[in-house]
Amino acid sequence: MSLTIPTYLSKPTFNPKLIGTPTLKPRFTTTTTTTTIQCSTTPTTNTSSSSSSSSSDLKIFSTALALSSILLSAPLPATADISGLTPCKDSKQFAKREKQQIKKLESSLKLYAPDSAPALAINATVEKTKRRFENYGKQGLLCGSDGLPHLIVSGDQRHWGEFITPGVLFLYIAGWIGWVGRSYLIAIRDEKKPTQKEIIIDVPLASRLLFKGFSWPIAAYREFLNGELVAKDV
Repeated sequence: MSLTIPTYLSKPTFNPKLIGTPTLKPRFTTTTTTTTIQCSTTPTTNTSSSSSSSSSDLKIFSTALALSSILLSAPLPATADISGLTPCKDSKQFAKREKQQIKKLESSLKLYAPDSAPALAINATVEKTKRRFENYGKQGLLCGSDGLPHLIVSGDQRHWGEFITPGVLFLYIAGWIGWVGRSYLIAIRDEKKPTQKEIIIDVPLASRLLFKGFSWPIAAYREFLNGELVAKDV
């Protein structure tokens, strides 16, 4: 958008003229000038600010390029899981061991009639063997050069199901059995003949304590806080 506003500015012009006695007679001439004001919706940009912003953008781009080159040049993690071990489903020795066991069972199957009890038992064993090897492959176990699965106990989360989970389950079951036995001995110690009940188990009492023993971690922690977990006279 352009707006033109005419303004009249008077500029004095002195033309001195000397005739006889020096007198100064100024003669004023009026000139007309036109002032043009430009109104634009786009802001004016400063050359210095634009140059500084472009230099900052160049610095940011160069920094990002340097970081990306460093990241791309970094070595990638190794794809091997455990050194010297391969997944059982891909192990040739594992497959060979499965064939050998099944072949041995099938060779002994020829000694019996198809519908006899030993033959049925051998067929069931063959199916269990196939299912066992199949489960080993599905669970992602690792096998060595001997074709046997190896348990990884390094604490790797991908192999928790091989050692940590069964270990925790074992500790829970062992603690449950021990807690039930301890509770039974505490329950019969006030009897007239406690030794007799140790030899001949009181089945109703043992059954009640057996079901209560499932919560033995909570009960043990409660007795530890109350000071009842350890005998005071020991």
